[in-house]
Order: sequence, then C-alpha cells, then structure tokens
Amino acid sequence: MSVHFARITSKSQTTVPAEVRKALKVGPGDTLAYRIGPDGVVVTRAEPMDTAYLRSLERGLSEWGTAEDAAAYDDL
Repeated sequence: MSVHFARITSKSQTTVPAEVRKALKVGPGDTLAYRIGPDGVVVTRAEPMDTAYLRSLERGLSEWGTAEDAAAYDDL
C-alpha cells in the first residue's frame, strides 16, 4: 500500500494526487464519492448510477435532518 498526501486550501479545496487519480481511473469531469463509516472515509469513483441514486436518497432523507432526529436515531 502506498500513501499520498494533499493539502486543503483555505477554500476547502484540494488537488487529488496523480497517483490517486490513476488508481481511481478518474479525470476532469468525473465525480468522486466519499463514503463515511466508523473506521474512516473511503474515496471511490462515482459511477453515474451512484450519483443519481445517492442524490435521490439525499432528497428523500432530508426530512430527518434536525438535531432532534440525530439525537433520536444516531445510535441505531
């Protein structure tokens, strides 16, 4: 396994290192997916179906976005 680093700018932007872009097979116009789990974040290339699916989920779950909902459901 190799490790690559990138800095985050003051505008919260970063450059994906060339080696990472090559491993993910991404280029200009492609979308990355960040999957957040208990052990960290996994970055993958988002396929068009992934993007559409995740956006539809986001719209459907927006009704559960309050602090009260988080307190009630975070331990499930």
